[in-house]
Amino acid sequence: MSITVGNRAPDFTLKSKSGDMEDISLSDYRDEKNVVILFFPLAYTSVCTDEMCSVSGGLADYDALDAQVLGISVDSPFAQEAWAEKEGITIPLLSDFNKEVSAAYGSQFEDLIGFKGVAKRSAFVVDKSGVVRFASVSDDPTELPDFDAIKACLQALS
Repeated sequence: MSITVGNRAPDFTLKSKSGDMEDISLSDYRDEKNVVILFFPLAYTSVCTDEMCSVSGGLADYDALDAQVLGISVDSPFAQEAWAEKEGITIPLLSDFNKEVSAAYGSQFEDLIGFKGVAKRSAFVVDKSGVVRFASVSDDPTELPDFDAIKACLQALS
């Protein structure tokens, strides 16, 4: 089932890429910040690298819009950490290794080039009260989210 605008965003707690394996929950940001959740298929792939590097390079834009950006994939936090260090990715990367969160958001491929349960490239904006205000799930793993629309949504929430 896909999550759509107006739905309450499913809460989650996932391990971050940082060396201490910190738990990060969506509810950590409740009443504090809007959250942009970016699901991406796989670390070390060209489109995912371009997307996460571009977003990392533009973090000031999201900070100015009172938003926290979280990247989520089914990769292990160890692979995410190595990838982030290699590529200079600075947004928090969270591991959905058990494939539960991407499934809860309706953002999972049944089969992507022979891999089962890989996250679809998706974007969700969750407001401070936990309600989804923007949702985009792509069946094309090379299609990036509309970042202008995401920023416009965040601007409207400010």
